[in-house]
Parts: sequence; structure tokens; C-alpha cells
Amino acid sequence: MRVRNAVPAIVALMRQRPALSHTRVSIILAGQECWGLVQGESTPMPIIEVVQRIEVPDIPDLDLPYDDGEPLESNWHRLQINLLGDALHQHWPERTDFFAGGNMFVYYSLEQARTRDYKGPDFFVVLGADGTRSRHSWIVWQEEGRYPDVIVELLSPTTMSQDLGPKKDLYERVFKTAEYFCVNPDDWSLQGWHLENRHYGALQPDARGWLWSATLQLWLGIQEGHFQGTTTNWLRFFTPAGMLVPTAGEAAETAHTRAEAERARAEAEHARVETLEAENARLRAELERLRGSTP
Repeated sequence: MRVRNAVPAIVALMRQRPALSHTRVSIILAGQECWGLVQGESTPMPIIEVVQRIEVPDIPDLDLPYDDGEPLESNWHRLQINLLGDALHQHWPERTDFFAGGNMFVYYSLEQARTRDYKGPDFFVVLGADGTRSRHSWIVWQEEGRYPDVIVELLSPTTMSQDLGPKKDLYERVFKTAEYFCVNPDDWSLQGWHLENRHYGALQPDARGWLWSATLQLWLGIQEGHFQGTTTNWLRFFTPAGMLVPTAGEAAETAHTRAEAERARAEAEHARVETLEAENARLRAELERLRGSTP
């Protein structure tokens, strides 16, 4: 018997048989017992119980798309997202306790998922997460309630009002993301905010125009460089000492350059030694010649 149909039937029965004082309906909901009491008007009589087990899943099985089919604003936006993830993994090569995602939907509520209200930061970092597992999207209720700790949005004329308005409010009030950064490729301006007392306060740049991320323990700044065939300005990470955090390609190129320099040094040293040995041999031969010509 369905519970919603059972209760009216019991009430009707009570009205027909005034000898019943009350009817107790027991519903076992997700393993926990709840009691409802319908009051009658006569003397106590035996209790009628209607018990039905209702299994309620914790989270509905929802279809959560991870691609809305919308392309990124430009090739620079795509490359910049890849660069940030590449550099951060290069900076923390042994760490598996963080996740860096780019152009990925973040699902944070069932209502948002049902209404297809897609929210996808251009780049974000979650600390304390399992970095060994791949993901198509970040689903908060499947990640022990973790939200992004750092978010970077790459502005464009079509997204700027959202990134500096509603999305900024969402990251502040709902995500409670510790740090939020925005870079504008039109004028290469960089803005940042830090969450303090549940509100964002603007980060102040240093003399280089860089902003400090206390969460990542890295500087963020604009610097010209070459990445995947494109030379332009990029948002880059820098160590506390101000050293550029390289991408994997840059690190490999640096290692190759060092190896070539070491090889050239070794070859030069080998040539120097050979020259000295040849000169020593010539001098010894000349000495022997002079000794042989002495009467």
C-alpha cells in the first residue's frame, strides 16, 4: 500500500469506527523510522500500523554534461589554460594531493545540475584532492564537498561582465574560493581577490605588477614567452624568489641547453688537453733533437 493513500483510508476507518482512538503510521525512510499520529476522539483501542520501506538514494542519478559545445574565445585562451596546468604540475612533480582543471564544469548543487546552469572556470586548483584520478567535470558532492581553492578567469569582451559580476559573487558566496584572479588579454591587466571574513578583498600588486597567491605560495604575473608555437604575453607562475616556473617543454629545453653547454665545455676541455699534449710532445722531440746535436 502506498503511504499517501494509506493515511486517508485509516482516517476514514476511524470515522466509521469511533472505538479507535488513534492510528499510528510507521514509515521507514532510508533506514530511519518516523512516526505519524492521527488523533481520534474515543477510548484507546488496538493500534493499526501500516509499514512501508521506502528506499531514497542520497543523490539522484543525473546526466551531467561536461561539454556545452561552445568553443573558447580564442586560441590564446586555450593555450593559456594548458600553460597554467602544465606549469603547476611541473612545479609540483611529486605531489598527488591536488587537482588542476581547465575549461571544466563545476557542479555544486542538484538544482544547478537540473537547470543546466553550467559554471566552468577557465582554470582552477583544488588542494587536498586525489590528483591521480581523471575527471570530466568537478562534482562537489562526489569530492567530499570540496570547492576550488584558486580560480583564474581569462577575460574577453563577451565574458567580462559575468566574470567580474555574477561569477565573482558565486565564487565568493557559494564556492568560498580563497583566491580569485582575472587577466585581460586586451590590455594585459591582472586583478586578484583574497577571501577574508567571507568577503573578497582586492590583492595589491608589487612593483612588477605581480600578485601573490598565499594558497599556492606562488606569484602570478604577466610575461612574454613562447608556448606551443605562439609567442605572446602569458599569465605565469613565479616562485617566492621570483624565478619563472617553467612548463615541461621549457624545463626540457633548459635541460637540453645545459646538456649541450656541458658537452661543449667537455669538448673544449678535451681539445685543450690534446693541444697541450701535442705541444709537450713537440717540445720533448725538440729537446731530444738538441741533445743529439750536442758534440
